[in-house]
Amino acid sequence: MGVAHSLVLEQTQTQKLIMTQELRQAIAILQMPAHELLLYVQKQVAENPLLELEESDTQWELPEAEPDWAEYFRDSDDLGFVPKSNIFGEGPSWDNFISREHTLVEGLLAEWGLIARDQKERHIGEFIIGCLDEYGYLRCCVNEIAVRLQQPSPEVLRILKAIQQMGPIGVGARSLEECLLLQAESLGLLTPEVKQVITNYLPDLAQGRFGHIARELGLTLPQVQAIRDTIRLLDPKPGRKFDDGEQIQYITPDVTVHKADNEYIILVNDSVGNRLHVSDHYRRILTDSQDVDDQTKKYVETKLNSAVWFIRSIEQRRITIYRIVEVLLKKQRPFFDNGIRYLRPLTLREVADKIDVHESTVSRATANKHIQTPYGVFPLRVLFDSGVDSVNGQGMAAKSVKRLLADLVSKESPARPYSDQKLSELLAEQGINISRRTVAKYRHDINIPASIHRRRYEQAKA
Repeated sequence: MGVAHSLVLEQTQTQKLIMTQELRQAIAILQMPAHELLLYVQKQVAENPLLELEESDTQWELPEAEPDWAEYFRDSDDLGFVPKSNIFGEGPSWDNFISREHTLVEGLLAEWGLIARDQKERHIGEFIIGCLDEYGYLRCCVNEIAVRLQQPSPEVLRILKAIQQMGPIGVGARSLEECLLLQAESLGLLTPEVKQVITNYLPDLAQGRFGHIARELGLTLPQVQAIRDTIRLLDPKPGRKFDDGEQIQYITPDVTVHKADNEYIILVNDSVGNRLHVSDHYRRILTDSQDVDDQTKKYVETKLNSAVWFIRSIEQRRITIYRIVEVLLKKQRPFFDNGIRYLRPLTLREVADKIDVHESTVSRATANKHIQTPYGVFPLRVLFDSGVDSVNGQGMAAKSVKRLLADLVSKESPARPYSDQKLSELLAEQGINISRRTVAKYRHDINIPASIHRRRYEQAKA
């Protein structure tokens, strides 16, 4: 016998957040740093005719009489004025162009063009240079290049050797060992012992196994250490010093904290928002014009709502950033007074609770933004840091602990560097309780090698 099922219609009331286009835009604006916001505003002004952006608040007064500009510019010697027709012919002056550094490939190609003796050498050399990576290493086999160019392998190898002698030395190497050997030979540092260590013992040297190398080569520990110091003079990535062709990015602080008379003033970089307003011309269409059809009015109303929401979103971004920095200024006052060593532990949640917003709002408002302080420009997220316990109960930010750790290492004896356990004990004496594992983690974060790599061996006196 089957079970009877009844169909019942029920109404339930629930609440849920719908991500409208306007809300998505407001969230995106909150996340934008100052330079991105300016570009986005310019894009919106171009797309929405109701938005207007004042170019400048400066009002220029025109002279009552039109000056004689031809007479004014006639004396080109005094003004530095260069006529369009110059010794180089028609066209703009080269002084108007912005230069940049050559990339590695560009520099090598230019130099090889002066060295190559004929078209064949030029072609092979250009192909080899085109196969170099950003660090200057050749990532193709000589035999592969020979097959590709239909040239004898010895000829390709000969040209590769010529390229390896061009600056910077080490470019064109096919391995780390070859790169270091080329540089050591060029600098006159390639002794038999240095050559043996580079060729056969680089992994042991990296792991600090000085004793093993000394026994294998019949050297003393100070001698192995001297070889290590010599190898450290060489550059394992000779091509990285060149411009990679990418445009340099400049930082525009999103907020500035300025000190004046022992008080701090917060300035949010929102000049673009102050210059943005709704066009009066289109506003009058909705209020005064009687001859405008309904379709046009509807279009203007849609664009007006979009413009108003856009301006409010920018203003809300400014208010949110200001309130966050206001809390940061109170919580991190020792940092603003004395520098990064005095950072205190602080989380996004603590700031969010203070200004009564969700933690994700603080996260978005501080992402990819920079703050200018009396001690330099920092990412805004620097002021948020995990912390460790201290004796006084206030806690200390991890960045501050790393600074203290670096200071301790800088003062240690080179012959007897501190172990991680000893560093933990020394920090405990200063009221900072962290484990040996945490010391090792912090030491790794600030690129301090282990004690075995920091140790210096002294040469025995005769």
